[in-house]
Amino acid sequence: MTTTTEAQATDVSDMNEKTIPGDNSSFTADDNDIAAYGPAPDGGLRAWLNAAGGFCIFFSCLGFTSCFGVLQEYYSTHQLSDRSMDEIAWIGSLASFIQFAGGAIGGPMFDRLGAWMLRPATIVYVFGLMMLSLCTSYYQFMLAQGVLMGAAVAFLQFPAFAVVSQYFDKRRGAALGLMVSGSSVGGVIFPIVLAKMLNASSIGFGWSIRIVAFIILPFMVFACFAIRPRVPPRDTTYFIGAAWKEPKYVMLVAALFFMMMGMWTPIFYIPVYAVSRGMGTALAAYLLAIINASSTFGRIIPGILADKLGRLNMFAFGGISTGIMVFCINEPTTNVAIIVYTVFFGFVSGTIISSASAAFSLCTKDPRNIGTYMGMGMGLSAFAVLLGPPINGALIDKYGGFSEVSIFSGVVSLVGGLIALASKFATPEGILGKV
Repeated sequence: MTTTTEAQATDVSDMNEKTIPGDNSSFTADDNDIAAYGPAPDGGLRAWLNAAGGFCIFFSCLGFTSCFGVLQEYYSTHQLSDRSMDEIAWIGSLASFIQFAGGAIGGPMFDRLGAWMLRPATIVYVFGLMMLSLCTSYYQFMLAQGVLMGAAVAFLQFPAFAVVSQYFDKRRGAALGLMVSGSSVGGVIFPIVLAKMLNASSIGFGWSIRIVAFIILPFMVFACFAIRPRVPPRDTTYFIGAAWKEPKYVMLVAALFFMMMGMWTPIFYIPVYAVSRGMGTALAAYLLAIINASSTFGRIIPGILADKLGRLNMFAFGGISTGIMVFCINEPTTNVAIIVYTVFFGFVSGTIISSASAAFSLCTKDPRNIGTYMGMGMGLSAFAVLLGPPINGALIDKYGGFSEVSIFSGVVSLVGGLIALASKFATPEGILGKV
């Protein structure tokens, strides 16, 4: 059996010998070195345990992030009633930004150091929830929910993306879709739980958040023990600068940037929009649960189709269809129409994150680089999350309606989808290929 020292020496010597065909990354390795890990099993107990662990992470982290619309509505009438909508939106926007932008560090760290990083990140995330339960002023919400929890998520979700991609190849789209659907399931449960506790009970804000933390804790503990990488960490450069010389990768990053600038609009503002149209606050709080319920199918079904019809095809479909739906956000005016709208929006927008991760994984053949490629790409795209919701909040405050919001967010989402479609020109299969 090759010792760790010998393996590291082999890796270093191989760096100067041969590059991976079709891979422009600065980390080079012998094909035999990659082949030594064997093909991805595309199934089996260990593979599905890792997928289940990733599901738990997305359930606990992005599932809670998805209920920010409920919290925004509550903050605007309670602790932060003296703040404007765009100021409150900065809390959720900052958290979403950091949890994706932090991937620029979290992804490479996983590739270099392995899965041990999940444990301290879990402790920080649960601690952040406990601190959130004590918040009463704006800067406290920004620090606890925006900075602390956002940073913890960055070191949790990108290892999950990378490790599932290591275990699945031909079924990668389906596996990633199933894993990311955890955020949809959490996005169904947490808005309902929080809406009940905040609006229909005497529990109060503090204990409502603490109860959520206690629900999340066992799922995170399971993920810490279930997630185990298939390949050893790499010992070369932290970042892979040559990835930015690859046209397909650059176009995918740009596509995700524009999609993420527009796709969060209904997630942040659909309860506010519904209340402005006369819907009761109790029913409006359930709209996020409806969005996330339908996005469960929007992540699983397109993920399965991506393995058959092409991962770039489904990524482009997600951006274009989401843009069309965001254009229409100001059209439904009755309770029934708004509910139907949320169902369709949830399905098409659910495609974006899972298909984006599958698309980024096409840019490298070395499984030890997947976390870095995803982390760098989504990290840069996250600046759109920092900008989009506050811009929309400012538009609402200035114009008092959602027409301008629908135009701005619809256009940027549509542009993202078209860029994703154009990225196919940088592949051998071309624009008509199933890639």
